[in-house]
Amino acid sequence: MTPGQHDRPAPGPDQPATGESVGAAFARVVVPGALYGLDLATHVVALLLGAHTLATVTQALLMPLLAAVLLGASTRPLARITRWALAALALSWLGDVLPSTVRGDADDLRFLLMVGPFLLAQTTYVTAFWPDRRRVRPLTVAGYAVALAVLVGVCAPHAGTMLVPVLVYGAMLTAMAVLSTGLGRLAGLGGAVFFVSDGLIALGRFAGHPAGTAGSVAVMATYGVGQALLVAGVLHRAGDMWAAPRSKHLPRPSGAVPGATASGGVPGATASGGVAERGGEL
Repeated sequence: MTPGQHDRPAPGPDQPATGESVGAAFARVVVPGALYGLDLATHVVALLLGAHTLATVTQALLMPLLAAVLLGASTRPLARITRWALAALALSWLGDVLPSTVRGDADDLRFLLMVGPFLLAQTTYVTAFWPDRRRVRPLTVAGYAVALAVLVGVCAPHAGTMLVPVLVYGAMLTAMAVLSTGLGRLAGLGGAVFFVSDGLIALGRFAGHPAGTAGSVAVMATYGVGQALLVAGVLHRAGDMWAAPRSKHLPRPSGAVPGATASGGVPGATASGGVAERGGEL
């Protein structure tokens, strides 16, 4: 063992592993990120053209591609927050695809098959972000509480038997968005955009606006951007976690920034009656 070998810093999320070619690092991170963006664009076009089969297929591909970005850009062994984020993406994928397996006029069942997995996904994100809760500002909590109260006030009179699931999901969604701000600006923005996406779903289903193709595009574009920003925030936070032990030996190379930013959009579908929802054509 050569002198100083123990002092060599482990590769961060933004740095190729020792001995890895630039091309391999490119393939790990940039390629799935580009495919994610391409899939979003294709999905949006499919929604606009009413190509339901293509929309369903592109929807099913988005979360796996985003998970590939997260895995490709992450340091090994995976940080705790990264593992929980991967689980949240897997649950989100279930929420995207399960409703499309239901045939006929079973709108309530489709809605529950979407809300159920996404409720678990939000719970998983909350678990991932919980250790950074002390970084959340009280004003952020107050702002989201007001936003949730307004959303519930508009939707509750029309929710009927769906009121309890909507309230439970709304509370968990809000908790995720609030806690995401503890990771930094990227994740905080991702949580906010995700909150807007699900808020649009609730307004579309229970208040009738937004509706139709425009509503579907708005819901799913914000969903995809929100998820991508959350992944970027997770990568940045995981990079900060790895930086602390490394700094005891050697300073981070000049210009190195922990984490990687993923961007792109995500799938969507149109609910019967023109209501915008995720999880396949309703």
